[in-house]
Amino acid sequence: MDEREPARGSDLWALSVAEMASRVRSRRVSPADLVAAHLERIAALDPAIGAFQVVRADQAMAEAAALANRDDLAELPLAGVPVAIKDNVDVAGEPTRAGSAATSPQPAAADDELLTRLRAAGCVVIGKTQMPELAIWPFTEPAAAPASRNPWDRSRTPGGSTGGGAAAVAAGMAALALGSDGGGSIRIPAACCGLFGIKPAPGLVPLPGGRSEHWLGLSAFGPLARTVGDAALMLDVLAGTSNYANPRPPERPLRIAFSARHPLIGARAVPAVRDALARAASLLREAGHELVPQSPGYPPTLGLRFNSRWLAGIAQDVEALDHSALEPRTQRMARLGARLSNRARPASADPFARYAAEWFKSYDVLLTPTLTRGALPVGTWDGKGWVRTMLGAANWIYTPPWNIAGLPAASVPFGRDADGLPIGIQLVGGPGAETTLLGLAAQIEQLRPWPTIAPVAGAPAVH
Repeated sequence: MDEREPARGSDLWALSVAEMASRVRSRRVSPADLVAAHLERIAALDPAIGAFQVVRADQAMAEAAALANRDDLAELPLAGVPVAIKDNVDVAGEPTRAGSAATSPQPAAADDELLTRLRAAGCVVIGKTQMPELAIWPFTEPAAAPASRNPWDRSRTPGGSTGGGAAAVAAGMAALALGSDGGGSIRIPAACCGLFGIKPAPGLVPLPGGRSEHWLGLSAFGPLARTVGDAALMLDVLAGTSNYANPRPPERPLRIAFSARHPLIGARAVPAVRDALARAASLLREAGHELVPQSPGYPPTLGLRFNSRWLAGIAQDVEALDHSALEPRTQRMARLGARLSNRARPASADPFARYAAEWFKSYDVLLTPTLTRGALPVGTWDGKGWVRTMLGAANWIYTPPWNIAGLPAASVPFGRDADGLPIGIQLVGGPGAETTLLGLAAQIEQLRPWPTIAPVAGAPAVH
């Protein structure tokens, strides 16, 4: 179903976030009815998808009932909107497992600041979503839980590391998902599941736990949503700003570089992905923008420089954990990361960060694929060591350079491949370009609307 179709009764889950909140603010729909519609959807679909680590059915209904009595209900930007929280963010009363058996099963004593902001805006926390151990991988198959599956094709991954959140939103089990992105973990699942996701520049959205950085500056938190406008609403709430809601197409022609060149030598996108990029460039050219076939100069050592920070960050994450309970791949990576920690420097100190900021003085936006191909089969890396897994994953994704550069980047749906799986196009901008990226994504959405709910096999029909 396209989100522009009307929804009635239990089909409230199919509405856009903006429409959900509008109906709740005007009291045409109660928060309890909205949450109940999503809980029904979860009960019907999640046993086969595995998006959630925990579903907060009773707590969410209680939150919805309390929300209905708030005096400021009519002013809340996300009134009644059910949100899924990645399981690396504290939710009071729930454990924060981060996809790992090595983390504490004790419930968090208090909400993280990001949760405080979402609740203050009217969100209802419907559950916590699955992730790979410690957010390490671009697929969501932790040893501590069943693999999460893609609503478009349950034999495929929803991506990672915000794979559970993406699956939940794409299947209509949550309206929004909070994700993190240390090398593509918002953009990769967005591309796999046909969603819009944006990684803001570090510092725009606070990191959980009051941290000043994560993975030596690679990580940022942001939204996954079915529409650009919905993601923009959530980004404003997370950032504590009023800069991003209601994104509009750019008011002037943009100078847009586009390239299918992969950051790693030898990796190459499949023809369907390259064709999608060419069609996206043609669409934007016809809309009046200047499209230039040009690629940044990716240094041949960029992958190694990303890996040194990634591994050192993993070593930091496991310092207080029971190493014997970690997955074997994680144990080996943490040992290597500990040896690299003394030499690893913040991402902001990498020469590529300076180069990229300078390069974007000549271009407003860069268009690339998000992935070389659609969502890969669940189990692709079962039994593989960390090196083989890392090399295979690295050849699949276009995302890590922009974590090193500390620049905003997004993934927007643009067509499907021969297997019917979504294709994502990555939009990257220079410093402070979040508004530009949202506006351009909104223009693509207007010109080339995408399905906002995955056609989940066995799902109840929309009336």
